[in-house]
Amino acid sequence: MSLTLYGLPNCDTCRKALNWLKRIEQPFVFIDYRAHPIGPEILSAWAGRLGGFDTLLNKSSTTWRNLLPNKKSPGSTPEYLMLLKEYPALVKRPVLVFPDGRVVLGFKDAQYKKLFSA
Repeated sequence: MSLTLYGLPNCDTCRKALNWLKRIEQPFVFIDYRAHPIGPEILSAWAGRLGGFDTLLNKSSTTWRNLLPNKKSPGSTPEYLMLLKEYPALVKRPVLVFPDGRVVLGFKDAQYKKLFSA
């Protein structure tokens, strides 16, 4: 199993993470989650590791701001999963998944330096 980076190819933050990993010659697989939607089992596992679906949602995105108010308050796991299936861009990005199951959201240079030092 290898390191996997989930994101969108046109996302600036995803591109920064991609370039960072390439620069340090860290092997990884990139998955465009719009072209290859993430299954509910994986989304649920990520939410469980990150402390819930609210942590996984990108509430500062245009997609979130344009949602109808009734869609902005899912009350159950199935509702969150339906929302993320319909709007995959609502997942914060990038999502970095380590072979041991650790899940890291977003990209910051200092964060990645810490993750990959040692």
